[in-house]
Amino acid sequence: MITNKKIKLAFIPAVILLAAILFFSWNAGLHGDGADSDAASKNIVDAASSKPAAPKGLMASGVGGKVVLTWGKVRSAAGYLVFQAEGKGLTKSEISKLKYKKAASTKNRKVILTGLKRGCDHHFYVIAQKRSGSKLISGKRSTIRSTTLPSSGKSTIKNLLRTGISPIGSTLYVWGGGWNKADNAAGRTAKRTGLYSAWRSFYSSHKKNYDYRDHRYKITKGLDCSGFVGWTVYNNMQTKNGKAGYVTWAVNQGKWFEKKGFGKYTSKSNVKSHKAGDIMTCSTHVWISAGETSDGSTVILHASPPAVSLAGTPSSSGKKNSKAVKLARKYMKKYYGSLYKMYPSIVYRPESYSTDYGRMRWNKKTFSDPEGYRKMSADKVLADLFSER
Repeated sequence: MITNKKIKLAFIPAVILLAAILFFSWNAGLHGDGADSDAASKNIVDAASSKPAAPKGLMASGVGGKVVLTWGKVRSAAGYLVFQAEGKGLTKSEISKLKYKKAASTKNRKVILTGLKRGCDHHFYVIAQKRSGSKLISGKRSTIRSTTLPSSGKSTIKNLLRTGISPIGSTLYVWGGGWNKADNAAGRTAKRTGLYSAWRSFYSSHKKNYDYRDHRYKITKGLDCSGFVGWTVYNNMQTKNGKAGYVTWAVNQGKWFEKKGFGKYTSKSNVKSHKAGDIMTCSTHVWISAGETSDGSTVILHASPPAVSLAGTPSSSGKKNSKAVKLARKYMKKYYGSLYKMYPSIVYRPESYSTDYGRMRWNKKTFSDPEGYRKMSADKVLADLFSER
C-alpha cells in the first residue's frame, strides 16, 4: 500500500532535480555559448540597423528658375537626403561619376530647389534614412534623374520629353485616367507634380494580360491620352499641386494650347513635318512627337492601350517596320524590357498617325530648345534623351 508519506518523499528529489536543471540552463545562457540567445539578439539588431530601400519614382523637373524633385515613399524612412551635381551633354557613365553634393534634407517626398545655375543640366539622386536608436542609417541611392534649368522659357523641349518618358514601365492606359469625376477637366492626378504612387501599384498588379476595357474610369489608376499630355505639360509649367490643369478633349487640346498663347496650331491638311515636342491631335487621340527619321516615319510618345510607351509610325512609303518602329523597339526593349516582352506590338502604330492629326508647335517663350531637338532626327533625339551619346 502506497501512503501519502511515501508520495511526499518521492516528490522532494524530483523538485530538487528540476530546480537544478533550470539553474544550469539559465547560467549557461549567461556564461556559456548562449548560441540561441545571441542569434535572437542579433536578428533584432540586424532588423533595426538594416538599410532602407532606395526611393523609387524619382522625377526632376526644371520649371522657370526652380527644380522640382518628387519621389515615392520608402517604408520606415525618417527622412531623405537629396544630392545634386551639374554637367551638360554627358553620357550615363559620365553622369554617374560626377561629384554630388547634398542639396537638401527633408521629411517630405518633394523639394523645390532654387538658386541653381540656369542654362545647365542638373542631376540628382535621393537617399532614404531610418532611425535606429539615436542614429540615422542611410540607405541605397535612387536612380539618377536629370533636368535642364532653362535660360529662357518656362521649360525646354527636352524636359517635356524627359517628363513624358517618366511614366513608361509603371503606368497603364486607363480610359478617363487623369480626368476629374465629372469628366470635363483635369483631375487631381493630372494636377500634381511627379509620378502618382497609385499608378505604379495598379501597374504592378494588372500589367499582365491587361485589358483597359475592364478598368474604365478608374481615374486615379493610370492615364489616358489627353490625361497623359495634360500631366506632362503640367509638370513643365507648375511647381505646386492643385493649380489649373491642362487636360481637355483630344480633338481640342492643340487648339486650346494655342489659345493659351503656348504655340501655333496647324490643321492636319497643312502638316508637313513632325518635330520633337510637337503635340499631335485628332478627334480620338493626342500624342507627343519625338522627331522624324530619314524614311519619313515618326517616333511617338503617348498613352494608348495597354500603357504609356514609345512607338513608331510606318515610313512615308508605307513600310511597317520603319526606322521609327525600330527605334521605339530598341529603347522599349532596352529600358522597359518587361513591358515590351509582354506587349511587343506596343511599338507599332498605323499610317493614320502620320496623316490624320493636326499639330501644335510650342513657341520659345513657353518651351525653349537649347539642345536643338527640333533640328535633330529622332535617332539623335532619343540618344541624347537617354544619355547614350
